[in-house]
Amino acid sequence: MALSIIMMLSTVWASTLEDVQKKGVLTCGISEGVPGFSIPDSSGNWVGFDVDMARAVAAAVLSDPQKIKFVPLASKQKIIAVSSGQVDLTSRTTTWTMKRDARQGVDFTTIVFYDGQGFMVPKALGVDSAKKIDGATVCVTAGTTSELNLADFARANNLKIEALVFDGKKEALNAYATGRCDAFTTDISQLASLRTTLAKPADHYILPEVISKEPLAPLVRHGDNQWKDIVTWVINGLIEAEENGVTA
Repeated sequence: MALSIIMMLSTVWASTLEDVQKKGVLTCGISEGVPGFSIPDSSGNWVGFDVDMARAVAAAVLSDPQKIKFVPLASKQKIIAVSSGQVDLTSRTTTWTMKRDARQGVDFTTIVFYDGQGFMVPKALGVDSAKKIDGATVCVTAGTTSELNLADFARANNLKIEALVFDGKKEALNAYATGRCDAFTTDISQLASLRTTLAKPADHYILPEVISKEPLAPLVRHGDNQWKDIVTWVINGLIEAEENGVTA
């Protein structure tokens, strides 16, 4: 009986490729807008590093990189959207962690970007190190490794830090920009990207400390090994192509 159940589950969860080809469109979860990774251009078309990865998968399975539907997801939505089948794939600055991989119904494919968490502060704050933000209020996004890392960093360095937690990165950034918090924390690549959207980017400084390791990778639903292999090897192929000067 146990064997029959396993076989039934394998059949249920091994159909992503078939479903995508039947629909004629790949549904991909992306960020709500991070310049350089995924953001709408002036014509409303999504562009960026994560977008290009997803379009490559669409090209591989549907022979057309345009046959894709992008679904903006907040950080706390990105895991459940994949595990529930709302999206076929998430290409969205997501850190590969043991807990997510082992317990949350998703599989990571291959690492596409190595990042680390940092802090951005107004230059007017007058600090040059994250270890000098004792007593500060820090904006952070809910459902992220950044939220957990912030607490660990404060505890390890005996800092009293108040976390101001927001559902979305846009809300967290807006709160920082309007002075509701003294610092903003997330992956350093995103800090550099989001700083360019502030009214006066030069008035803000990314502190030198890197307080975590953040290997970022696309997500697929757990149990569909065929689909995981497809996404993994499409990305591996892109990396190999770039190394050999193949760009189109």
